Amino acid sequence: MLSVLEPATEEVLAQIPRAGREETDAAVARARAAFPAWAAVGPPDRAALLRDLADALEARSEDLAVLEARNAGKPIADARGEMGMVVETFRFYAGAPERATGKTIPVDGGVDMTFREPLGVVGLIVPWNFPLVIASWKVAPALAAGNTVVLKPAELTPLTAIELERIALDAGLPEGVLNVVVGPGSVCGQRLVEHPDVAKIAFTGSTAVGRGIAAGAAGTIKRVTLELGGKSANVVYADADLEKAAAAAPLAVFGNAGQDCCARSRILVERSVLDPFMAALEDAVEALRVGDPLDEGTQMGPLISAGQREQVASFVNGEAPVAIRGTAPDGPGYWFPPTVLCPVANDDRAAREEIFGPVAAVIPFRDEAEAVRLANDTIYGLSGSVWTRNGAKALRTARAIETGVVSINSNTSVRVSTPFGGFKQSGVGRELGPDALDAYTELKNVFYATD
Repeated sequence: MLSVLEPATEEVLAQIPRAGREETDAAVARARAAFPAWAAVGPPDRAALLRDLADALEARSEDLAVLEARNAGKPIADARGEMGMVVETFRFYAGAPERATGKTIPVDGGVDMTFREPLGVVGLIVPWNFPLVIASWKVAPALAAGNTVVLKPAELTPLTAIELERIALDAGLPEGVLNVVVGPGSVCGQRLVEHPDVAKIAFTGSTAVGRGIAAGAAGTIKRVTLELGGKSANVVYADADLEKAAAAAPLAVFGNAGQDCCARSRILVERSVLDPFMAALEDAVEALRVGDPLDEGTQMGPLISAGQREQVASFVNGEAPVAIRGTAPDGPGYWFPPTVLCPVANDDRAAREEIFGPVAAVIPFRDEAEAVRLANDTIYGLSGSVWTRNGAKALRTARAIETGVVSINSNTSVRVSTPFGGFKQSGVGRELGPDALDAYTELKNVFYATD
């Protein structure tokens, strides 16, 4: 059995059966058996089933939010927002089956047509930091495209994925179309990667694990989508609205207790305004409310585990001095105070490695050229922000930064209708938006002779 803990109390929240290789094979077999019938469901009917699932999820959204808040340690307000995005994602892709059109191409001797065909069984491996919302980014387009799914949530946070499977069946999704297996990534995840009947792997997690998945998928030439690590830059120019930039910066790093691949954890600040920016940032960090995830006023909860807290702590009290330290509760729970290091050299460990916790590194820069150079001096390229009142400079910097998602005078990264994914070692492929559907289909070309 698997004991699932509540990070805010360190107590057992649930005990569930732990799957292994045999259970994973059985889930793949169910998905493979269900695939022909699901792929044959007409676009209007498949769209209707996905709309029904979205409605069912909306009806259960408060229960799911409380469960996510307790299992992942995230503030209840954040959990509610994520459940809203889950519903929005399924509604967005419910429109996809009836919009999945091909092309006709004029050629000599006939007509050429293209079709988007489903892949078959897809294995979806999701992390513990945003359990259900990231699952929805993968499950919804995969089902909309006509695939069947084996979903493997993280062992630390499997509870909302289990509920998703139950809700989907109650909403009318046929047996075997959506299957959930909860077990170790080294066993269940690895089996999905190597299984000959799995046509694609979509994975969100660390770059280190992503490398292994890419290598393993090569054995059967599986399609892969990999959304991996990040060390995103938050570039603050001297001509920015410093109060607004400083007020937004804490939750750009400390949201979800910093356990976010999009975290703008490298704050690049123009030297001439470093002191006033740090003063405003200190006020914003000290005002951050850290505490019980179910408290309506909480803005940051605990880390996911004792091991994660130990890992985050290893980055503090190193070479870079602690400039700002917020507060965190005492007692049970995997708490860690929001922390800002300043000044930090871009070759310092705190600026190079993904901390995945509430620690920000402030890095001063001289001018636009150095800001771009520092922002790009990393193996990662997932998100980022640029703060300036100069529109030309904003666009120049956004275009020059080697990253998949850039916001100007904002720290938001994700919208259901727009593509999301990274450059460099932050991943391969895109999720969300219309682009995600292409990753769950094969392009078929048909020539019809008219001679």
